[in-house]
Parts: sequence; structure tokens; C-alpha cells
Amino acid sequence: MQPQDVYFVDGVRTPFGKAGEKGVYWNTRADDLIVKAMIGLLERHPDLDRAAIDDVAIAATTQQGDQGLTIGRTASILVGLPESVPGFAIDRMCAGAMTAVTTTGSSIGIGAYDLVLAGGVEHMGRHPMGFDADPNPRFLSEKLVSPDALNMGCTAEKIHDRFPALTKDRADAFAVSSQQKAARAYKDNKIQPDLISVSAGSDAGWSLVSQDELMRPESTIEGMQGLKTPFRAHGKVTAGNASPLTDGATVALLAGERALAKHGLKPKMKLVSFAFAGVAPEIMGIGPIPATEKALEKAGLKIEDIGLFEINEAFAVQVLSFLDHFGIADDDARVNKYGGAIAFGHPLASSGVRLMNQLAKQFQEHPEVRFGLTTMCIGLGMGGSVVWENSNWKG
Repeated sequence: MQPQDVYFVDGVRTPFGKAGEKGVYWNTRADDLIVKAMIGLLERHPDLDRAAIDDVAIAATTQQGDQGLTIGRTASILVGLPESVPGFAIDRMCAGAMTAVTTTGSSIGIGAYDLVLAGGVEHMGRHPMGFDADPNPRFLSEKLVSPDALNMGCTAEKIHDRFPALTKDRADAFAVSSQQKAARAYKDNKIQPDLISVSAGSDAGWSLVSQDELMRPESTIEGMQGLKTPFRAHGKVTAGNASPLTDGATVALLAGERALAKHGLKPKMKLVSFAFAGVAPEIMGIGPIPATEKALEKAGLKIEDIGLFEINEAFAVQVLSFLDHFGIADDDARVNKYGGAIAFGHPLASSGVRLMNQLAKQFQEHPEVRFGLTTMCIGLGMGGSVVWENSNWKG
């Protein structure tokens, strides 16, 4: 085996829908969502030899029912890939798709693979986070983790507690900005080219889902002030400054340099480094900070070298903690230019590739930017970060 560089060739996602009975995907299976995304991605590369795909890694946080049964393999069969193409499932909670990319990308990097599909799916309506889980009693009886660690909203409130400068006003303002940026990105057709429409059935009949369901462009700071704080009386985390519960799927095509030449593929960005890091579970939202520091060190870069950031907005306060740590302004134009999970939603294991899609699109528009970062917090006290190099960079 010969080491080789790893490239993000292409990525797509389904539109994200509201989780629950009133959401567009309530009657749609999770495996059908990822299958639709995979078919859509492959249709964008009709001449690609399907038998050349070395592996398919698909993540899901709650691996049961229609998003269980080794979903990477079952989805591959449903898509109609050759039986020779294997597949597997991954769980790293919110960073499932990110881990699918870094795991299979590492296999490409050492030369074991040349071409892979990696992504994630989460149907939070059918499979709420933590549903039917059985945490070991020692977690709490031996005080290995705080009770708050098992509730993501409580972990966000804990960050507000720990860092008084991260006020609710700042969180609300950031959330409104995310909604406005997402609406502007839609208006400018920045998001739609990477969306794969899904036919979804309901009691009212069939419809074609072609855009994200949960965006609230009419959001205002004044409107945010009266929202309930469900995780704590008189708290700071609301439905307005947090990502909503969401259903959706994402998938990416990764390739090594040999596969680029053999199959005539044009990459959008190159994987430079990645890192995952652990933090106290009750403040899991700060995880991107040490993960980014590790990833930058491995790449031999500094935060000043990063020209574009895609930070998952699980909660506004989590992003703000990252920005404050690295001395970045709340409204820095490099951060989440198209909006983030507060507007689009956060279907847990699928979100990592959404970040990559949006960064790759921005790289195409900004050849003057060489490096970008995708980063996210992860439940139970972790963070993940990936540094990318712009394939369109003109140094």
C-alpha cells in the first residue's frame, strides 16, 4: 500500500425536515432517506464505476429500527451497488458523518482504499436522541458524569453559567443572524444545488420535499426574548437559539489521488488534518475548542490561517464559546456564511457532511482562501474538527 492524499470530491444531502408527526418525513423511513441521498450523489457521477467503490460508511446515532441493521451495508444493497461493495455503520453521536469521513478518509490516506461513500442519517422523529438507551447506573451513582450531561440543553445552560460573557442577548443575536444568512443563501441559490429532493407521503398525499422545512427568516431579536427556557427556569437556552429536532441524510464521495486520475474526478477540497477531543460531558459544547487546537497543530497551522469556518450550531452559545476562545468576532464574515444548524436543523449523525458541503461551495467562490475548518460539538463531552485545503486555491 502506498500513502496518498485524500480528497472530498462531492457531497449532497436531503432537505432537512421537522422531526415528529407534523414533519414532512414522518411517514418516510430513515433508510430511504439515506438511499435517496446516495442515489442522488451517484447520479451526479454517471460514469463512475460503482464496483470501484471500496466501502460505504453511514452513521446513525440511534442504531435501531429503520436506521439499524448495519445501515452502510443495507443502504448499499438498496441503492443497487454491486454486491462486492461492503458497508458498515458508525456512531459518534452528532459527529457520525464527520467520523465516517475521517475513518474512510484515513483508509484512503494509507492506500487501503481509493474511493468511498461516507455520510449519515438521523430520523429524530422515529428515533429520538437516547431513545431506549440504558446508561450504566455507575454514570450517576459513582458521579462519573453530571446528570446534566445526559441532556444536551442542560449542557448548553452550563456553558452560559461558566462563561458569563456568553449572554443570552449574544446567543439570540447570533441565532437571528444564522436565520438571515440561511435565507440569503437560499435566495442566492447557494444551498439548493446540493439538495436531493425527496418524495414524501402523508395523510394529505404525496409531496416533493425540495427545501429545508425549519428555516425561520422572520426571526427577530425582539421575538426571541419571550421564548420559553425549557431546560431551566429563567435560563438562556430557547428554541430560538438552539438547533431544532430534525430528520435528514447526507453523503459524500471521497477519493485518493489515484482514483482522481483513474476516474476523471475533480475534487473540491483536500483533507489536511483532523482531530477529536474529549471534555467534561456536562459542558460538551466546548469540545470544538480542543479538537481544533489538535487539528491545527497536526496541520502545522494557526487559527489565523483559517479563511472559512463551518461550525455546527447545536446551540448558539456553543459557537460563541469557540469564537471567544479564538478571538473571533460574533459577526465575523468567515463564520457560517450560509447560516447553520439553528436555521437548517441538526439531524445528529448527518450534520458533519452538511458542514463540508457548505465549506466546499464557499471554497469554489473564494479561490483566495486556502484553508477552511469544519467543527462540531459531540454529546457525552467531545468535539471534532477537520482542516481542509481549497482545491481552487490560487496561491
